[in-house]
Amino acid sequence: MSVEQALTIADLKEQARRRVPKMFFEYADSGAWTEGTYRANEEDFHKVKLRQRVLVDMTNRSLASEMIGEKVSMPVAIAPTGFTGMQHADGEMLAAQAAEEFGVPFTLSTMSICSIEDVRSVTSKPFWFQLYVMQDRDFVLNLIDRAKAAGCSALVLTLDLQILGQRHKDLRNGLSAPPRFTPKHLWQMATRPFWCLDMLGTKRRTFGNIVGHAKGVGDLSSLSSWTSEQFDPQLSWKDIEWIRDRWGGKLILKGILDEEDARMSLGSGADAIIVSNHGGRQLDGAASSISMLPRIVDAVGDKMEVHLDGGIRSGQDVLKALCYGAKGTYIGRPFLYGLGAGGKAGVRRTLEIIRKELDITMALCGERDVKNLSRNNLHKDV
Repeated sequence: MSVEQALTIADLKEQARRRVPKMFFEYADSGAWTEGTYRANEEDFHKVKLRQRVLVDMTNRSLASEMIGEKVSMPVAIAPTGFTGMQHADGEMLAAQAAEEFGVPFTLSTMSICSIEDVRSVTSKPFWFQLYVMQDRDFVLNLIDRAKAAGCSALVLTLDLQILGQRHKDLRNGLSAPPRFTPKHLWQMATRPFWCLDMLGTKRRTFGNIVGHAKGVGDLSSLSSWTSEQFDPQLSWKDIEWIRDRWGGKLILKGILDEEDARMSLGSGADAIIVSNHGGRQLDGAASSISMLPRIVDAVGDKMEVHLDGGIRSGQDVLKALCYGAKGTYIGRPFLYGLGAGGKAGVRRTLEIIRKELDITMALCGERDVKNLSRNNLHKDV
């Protein structure tokens, strides 16, 4: 099956499983500890039931919307994900191009393989940049300045990774970029020849935003220890002020999963918050993103734009989040599956699948404009 023949995100996931070495596929397809929150992110979407409406005009439908004031072809953004360039050679660059052509935002992770400048070199429209706050403040300031120089139109500040959650699959697989040359890793790569051929054709095989930019990180031997030691466990609400002032543009806070934290974000000066549990990769046992979304929308949704990240595997999932009041959604694993399966064409196919499912579901719910979706389109007694 080619990526063009894939009908669902699950189809692309299986294609990626066959093409990407195990350590990198499982990086995308795993959560922390028991993976209970990772599973709940998906499963809780199935509990949300839609109202089917009939004998309504379904013509001239529109999925066009806005996220933080930017026009989007549908309210879906590519989420920031680390190691993206290890799913496919030059992965961030290819995904950014696909997103730009499709008319949706692309968010580049601090822990990307391709650098800010790499992505800027192959795009013509502004993309978003996701920031991790490190203890090396000079490096953080430099990252912000590089994002500004690249013309990024929004800064996505991740709040839920002050310390790294324990991800058993990553630890067992010995995840690294580039991969270590142990017998286990060599075997994984040898059984994925097309992935290897693509990787041989690029020089981008480590963390492009860090190597050569952070103090004392000029080679791979020092990179692993630096990243494990640099996430700042003392990050607090007061840090948002200096980050916002240095950035000077639109700011999105990612990692809100509690009404109290949502209310505290109102005084931060941010333009939006993302309801997220880091894809179930941080606090295992936390609530799913979709289960917390309506409560957070009720708490702050009339004062701040609320987005959702986590668990989306279909256009129907996007619609359910929009019905609960999200003004935008993010896809992480779905685009990684598409990227691993077929590079840029795979990401494009991911977006096509999401768009078609969203459009058809919206029509069958009796709506023609995605901006009109509300809790009225959901069954209240389920």
